[in-house]
Amino acid sequence: MNQQTFLYQPKISDVMKNINKVMIGKEEAALLSIVALLAKGHVLLEDVPGVGKTMLVKTLAKSLDCEFKRIQFTPDLLPSDVTGVSIYNPKEMEFEFKPGPILGNIVLADEINRTSPKTQSALLEGMEETSITVDGNAVPLKDPFFVMATQNPIEYEGTYPLPEAQLDRFLLKMKMGYPTASQEMEMLSRTSGGHPINEISSVITRDELVALQKEVEEVYVDTTVNRYIIDLVTGTRNHEGVYLGVSPRGSISLMKAAKAYAFVHDRDYVVPDDVQYLAPYVLSHRMILTSEANFEGATPESIIEELLSATSIPVKRNISE
Repeated sequence: MNQQTFLYQPKISDVMKNINKVMIGKEEAALLSIVALLAKGHVLLEDVPGVGKTMLVKTLAKSLDCEFKRIQFTPDLLPSDVTGVSIYNPKEMEFEFKPGPILGNIVLADEINRTSPKTQSALLEGMEETSITVDGNAVPLKDPFFVMATQNPIEYEGTYPLPEAQLDRFLLKMKMGYPTASQEMEMLSRTSGGHPINEISSVITRDELVALQKEVEEVYVDTTVNRYIIDLVTGTRNHEGVYLGVSPRGSISLMKAAKAYAFVHDRDYVVPDDVQYLAPYVLSHRMILTSEANFEGATPESIIEELLSATSIPVKRNISE
């Protein structure tokens, strides 16, 4: 990695400061969002209403000098409402493509489970292929392209839960959680005279963000750490309480997330601690448990913690300093 890497680290700190001005007690969610952004992945935020899911995405988007688009998913939303549509122009006597909101840099997919699977697929195609299909033609998406989707876990009527194959498209899945009493008091104080999001400005340009993402790709991962990742993923496939284990895409995602996490912490190499910290966020939504495990109260997170405890940790790091 070149020395320019560390010139960008203050920029990442500036983004964290912006988010902390608006969000109280959400440092971990902010950090994970930045990790996913730098790793060129996407985030699924699942939590109850009113805990700041949408506000986190808005604050992150406002901190970046990139085009922000929001899609409010509803039962009547059509795929063309996401991707865009070709409209006939009688003056020019030809069809003109009107791009949809997915053609932004930072896309908020709000309440993604409230729309039909057909419309969900229009978004998920772009997330996986970095292009969309319009009238049989492939339309490339902008660079950078980052999706943060939200969903409400407690309202199931009129919703279309994302199947596991589609959940696999998200780099990581996380929850926000309720604030503590003192954090909520601070929240009331900050918002009494206007919302603090109106006071922040962008601190990273689009070109700087693209450069950061390229630097993350150069972070070194030793073969022992890669073997550790594979051992964890293989453990999910062989566990008696798991019906469907983590796919190879999950292995790649965990490696990419670990590289971004190391980069954020001013390191140009990945250590096993990075993998351990990120494993529950990257792997849990890629697993299906058996009915027996569900009956016994097991969760994907608890099984991952079990595997982390049982899998030997590489102790020797073979890198050139």
